[in-house]
Amino acid sequence: MTDPLASSSQQPAGGASRPERATAAAAPPSGPAGVDPAATAPSHVAAESNFTLREVHVLDRRGHFSEPVDVAVRAGLIRAVGRGLGLDPAAVDVDAAGLWLMPGVVDCHAHVTQSTYDPFELVTSPLSVRYLQTAGELRAALRAGVTYLRDAGGADAGIRDGVVAGAVPGPRLAVSVVALSRTGRHGDGAVLGPGLEPAQDVLGPDYPGRPAHAVTAAGDLPTAVRGVLRAGADWVMIYASDGVMSAPTAWAGPDDRRGLPFAPAELAAGVAEASRYGRPVMMHALGDRAVEMAAAAGARSIEHGIGLGERGAAAMAARGVTLVPTLSAYHDLAALAATGVLPGWAVERVRATASALAETVAVARAAGVPVALGSDARHRTRHGGNLAEITHLRRAGLTPPEALLAATAIGARLCGVGDRLGRIEAGYAFDAILLDEDPADLELFLRPDAVRGVFAAGRAVLAHPRLPAGLVPSGADRP
Repeated sequence: MTDPLASSSQQPAGGASRPERATAAAAPPSGPAGVDPAATAPSHVAAESNFTLREVHVLDRRGHFSEPVDVAVRAGLIRAVGRGLGLDPAAVDVDAAGLWLMPGVVDCHAHVTQSTYDPFELVTSPLSVRYLQTAGELRAALRAGVTYLRDAGGADAGIRDGVVAGAVPGPRLAVSVVALSRTGRHGDGAVLGPGLEPAQDVLGPDYPGRPAHAVTAAGDLPTAVRGVLRAGADWVMIYASDGVMSAPTAWAGPDDRRGLPFAPAELAAGVAEASRYGRPVMMHALGDRAVEMAAAAGARSIEHGIGLGERGAAAMAARGVTLVPTLSAYHDLAALAATGVLPGWAVERVRATASALAETVAVARAAGVPVALGSDARHRTRHGGNLAEITHLRRAGLTPPEALLAATAIGARLCGVGDRLGRIEAGYAFDAILLDEDPADLELFLRPDAVRGVFAAGRAVLAHPRLPAGLVPSGADRP
């Protein structure tokens, strides 16, 4: 059967296709001294472990689980996958019969420095509290099975590098530091209310070294991009549209052109500036016009994309742009709309948005747009529940294999690490999760206890009960 990823391979602006390994090789270096953190195992999971999982069902490149096979892991890498692999006296055999193995989940959109939806709490919590909470959110995501995470605003280079150094346990991180917006538009802290002019956005307080996030003058987006890159960003995140929770007078929905904070030429200039430094761009875009503009400007991925139409989907498909729909966050907002917590002007927007989720995914799928998982986790009750997005993708119309690939191989490819993460195949890093049951219709990912074992770079960070004591490192969690 044809590799399902082949029909949606990443393409640069202009439409010329390029192979997956070329895409990964072209991923920009990041971190200290130009080191890509995705290629470097965090020190707390870098210990070499040699073992073979016997008779386990493995997620294959088509998104299906295999008949029982053996998986040999040596020094954190997958050495071989197959039936009846030979015994190795230097490795430990693990009885994995009746277990289900899949790659660690790649979450392409989350906010690990945010723990609440309450704007008052966001702007009044001390910086120290915010970052101490972040340590807990990172650990929760890793324990849940997220082994690579692209932060869409809030996490800076210090957090990324701290995980690599082993200061805190967490997924391998790619960071955008701050999300770039237009002054007074979506993402600018000033939209919180009259007279509020904080030097911050809602994703994080101001602090020394934090780059500016709001663009005031037309033509200044490239300057803001350079500030983000100077701060060590792996990705540049730009708001190409307003959002559901934008100020009540700013936007009337995805088709309202007042909700476009940047002109097409400004977006293109921002992408061009990022490209000069070898960094890709992700864009928040709601509505077909915003999506079309973002894709034409050269965005590598569209975040949310609610209200996507045929024109926008065609523009994305032509350029190999990936959709990260973040369905979980909109389901959370819909639940809040029934509680009276949201302001009245937002309730109808939220309900309309929730009703458009399945259609957005259907339009993308019909056009051949690749879809990757993004939880948009930004609440203390949601960090660690990232894998619920797999279930939401299935309910929105993806098949189980498509949803599982969106959570693994497609996300890894989008993040530029698809040649070493996102698959259970020889030569790949053993970032993986173990399940005690066939995920089948994927409903089990709504359960907090669905994942029973987590490995990062071959080392257990959530030790499955069947794992021998000699393979359980000090400090590993237990399910």
